[in-house]
Amino acid sequence: MLRKGITFGALASVAGCVSAPPPTPTTVSQPMSVAGLERVMGRNADQLTRLFGEPVQDFREDNARKLQFASSRCVLDLYLYPQGSGRDFIVTYVDARNAAGEDVDRASCVEALARR
Repeated sequence: MLRKGITFGALASVAGCVSAPPPTPTTVSQPMSVAGLERVMGRNADQLTRLFGEPVQDFREDNARKLQFASSRCVLDLYLYPQGSGRDFIVTYVDARNAAGEDVDRASCVEALARR
């Protein structure tokens, strides 16, 4: 019986040494820089079509729309969401990549596609 008491005491003392797991780091999203994206930010689908021509893809969901424009230089994804009380969807986020899927400068992609 004495051995059980010693064993239990040893386990209890070891358990007290175990610290709580470190807190999980929280991810803070950084605001997207819009420098060089003035031609597309806040624009609606009609304005984008006048600027770039017909999109190669047009994805629609209830509260979102994604227009994709492409050239040999880059692929530009423009994400549109409804703003204010109106149902007009406008660009609030922009993503750009090359044919290999690597990120490219968004402003340069906008300029390349607008010049076609």
